[in-house]
Amino acid sequence: MFWTALRIWGEKMTKIPSILHIMAGKGNGGAETYSTDVMLSLHARGVPQCVVMHEKSLRAPVLTEAGLRVRTDSLHTPLHFWRRHLLRRLIAQEKPDIIHCWMRRAASLVAGAPTEGSTVLGWFGDYEEIRHFKPCAHLVGCTQDIVTHMRKNGVSQARSTYISTFPTIDHAPALKRSTLNTPENAKVLLTLSRLHSVKGLDTLMRAIQDMPDCYLWLAGDGPLQGELEHLAQQLGIASRVRFLGWRTDRGALLRAADICVLPSRYEPFGTVILEAWESKTPLVACRSAGPAAYVQNEKNGMLAEIDDAPGLAHALRRVLENAALRETLITQGYADYQAKYTREAVTEQWLAYYKALMKEKKP
Repeated sequence: MFWTALRIWGEKMTKIPSILHIMAGKGNGGAETYSTDVMLSLHARGVPQCVVMHEKSLRAPVLTEAGLRVRTDSLHTPLHFWRRHLLRRLIAQEKPDIIHCWMRRAASLVAGAPTEGSTVLGWFGDYEEIRHFKPCAHLVGCTQDIVTHMRKNGVSQARSTYISTFPTIDHAPALKRSTLNTPENAKVLLTLSRLHSVKGLDTLMRAIQDMPDCYLWLAGDGPLQGELEHLAQQLGIASRVRFLGWRTDRGALLRAADICVLPSRYEPFGTVILEAWESKTPLVACRSAGPAAYVQNEKNGMLAEIDDAPGLAHALRRVLENAALRETLITQGYADYQAKYTREAVTEQWLAYYKALMKEKKP
């Protein structure tokens, strides 16, 4: 009893580490969204943080409004050498316990910086080349398979760790379909992704060509919008496709949809999987790396082969027409989310990991 109480007291007295986050991306991609969600969760737990972001980052105002210290001056210049100089100066001023580099661009900026006294870690959201993370003593992957990739490329088990992402969606009621010019009795298929060729949105459009009762909501922006609009016209489905742009009401959209679709050709993980599970929306995905690893066919989601429009159409029809299957996907998906991927559970993993790094560097 005494030793248990002493252990708990010791854990409470463990110093909360100070963290300097570096996120050099300025878009609304998965890495940018997840990293800021982690920062917000840590802020709520009282973790002292300073965040380096681009002044044009769409996420910087969110962090600033929440009360985090956001520094944009280090990334203000397009000159890489000057960015590194400004970042070195900031690190020397902040003297953080941990420098957290979100993706390889951030890691490249730390090279040559005065990191004595700080532990540098790099975050992988993809199958990156290890050489881009030379300044990082430790590496975190967002899937177990990415961590396996690290270890196959020479990173020791002691230096590589798996911490999942978590979903962050609003809890608003289902969006009224009429607000998106969609009949109430239509079957709504929703995608939440960038409009990019790797996302397989063209395959999905071909899949619904012969599904006249289905409307497609594409929530996201990206370079492929013009091509996808043209394809919708060619396929004769333009009247049933809605380009929604980037949305912040993902939860309301998911609750309004009959199916969440992830037709990616390439997807290391796909936090949208967790978002569908949390919102209790049936999931249909193609067998890219992330869905293939986390989705159990006919249990917590449906899987179709990549670039197989007829196969994808078949999976969609099965979910739409089989109420028992649909209920199974919803129930098991939500159970899997609750078991491993809640915001609270993943935040605890990050806190425990940071504290472990602190203990490791003590003499």
